[in-house]
Amino acid sequence: MEILKLNETPKRTSRNFNINNIKLENVEIPNNIGKFENLALIYEKKNIIVSEDVEISKLTYGLGEVLEDKVLKNSNVTKKLKINGKIKEDIILEFKLDKNNTNLIENIEIIAEENSQARIIIKYESEEEILGFHNGIIRVNAKDNSIIEIILVNLINKKINNFISIENTLSANSKVDYKIVDFGGKNSITNYYSNILGENASNTINTIYLGTDNQVIDINYIVELRGKKSNVDIKAEGALKDIAKKHFKGTIDFKKGCKKATGNETENCMLLSDTAKSIALPMLLCSEEEVEGNHSSSAGKVGEKELFYIMSRGFSQKEAMKLMVRAKFNNLLEKIYNEKIKEQILTKIDDAFNTNF
Repeated sequence: MEILKLNETPKRTSRNFNINNIKLENVEIPNNIGKFENLALIYEKKNIIVSEDVEISKLTYGLGEVLEDKVLKNSNVTKKLKINGKIKEDIILEFKLDKNNTNLIENIEIIAEENSQARIIIKYESEEEILGFHNGIIRVNAKDNSIIEIILVNLINKKINNFISIENTLSANSKVDYKIVDFGGKNSITNYYSNILGENASNTINTIYLGTDNQVIDINYIVELRGKKSNVDIKAEGALKDIAKKHFKGTIDFKKGCKKATGNETENCMLLSDTAKSIALPMLLCSEEEVEGNHSSSAGKVGEKELFYIMSRGFSQKEAMKLMVRAKFNNLLEKIYNEKIKEQILTKIDDAFNTNF
């Protein structure tokens, strides 16, 4: 099997950082993917048109040509959601990999027409013991004055490779808000790109990730601001234990024409073992004046004083660490109003602490 070279940064840094891309060996990309019939699609029929007529065109960035072509040419799920008004009820897509649906390659397109509004939940889960493969593309086109919230939840098992490419286009006064929960996958590789074209358009990305065992998490967020007074806010909170590894790459690029635009990114990682590894590369690029950009990243072990304080209340070390992780993730979790999905996320956190440190 060939080595996959994926998730390139838009600007290369010194090779010593070992973060410009990720190289994966022994990843088997199935040739015969078969059907995928375990999708639950829940939505109210008003103000939405669902079809399979998705866009087939190259991504601006994406994970790489091999995986991108697989989606564009061989997807086994295609869904186009065209939103024409304000939708009160959540639109839910629940994918579950099982022994009869082991490979998922999906192409999802979401078009938010002018003045439309919707919340869309996309959840991936799997049976615990199956071997499988996931590779998907999600595109969002937010037209003038639209408001779209995407809740993306990855809870698949740690035997399945997870690849996802996200691409957004934002027009004037549109708002696109992502809440991403990234817990599953042997290798979980995410490429996120937003092209903020319109004046006063706003994009927020709030992410939590949890790496255990020998998981590899590679996150590459790229946002280009072109509209006047446009805005992006990126916030990632994570925790790693065992020998898990994480790479975070966040690039905010102020393009010509985006006067008075603002961009902020923060990434914080809690290390729960001496063998977990975190690398971060927050990057600001600028070719315009009168803009404001801020970035920060941090990684560190659990504070001994905080840990001692919680344990002095009768909790074990494992329970104390779990409480600290839950507290770290709570800012995002309290904004997920679907109680069933929130409970599944909390259960996954609990499961991560059922093994010894």
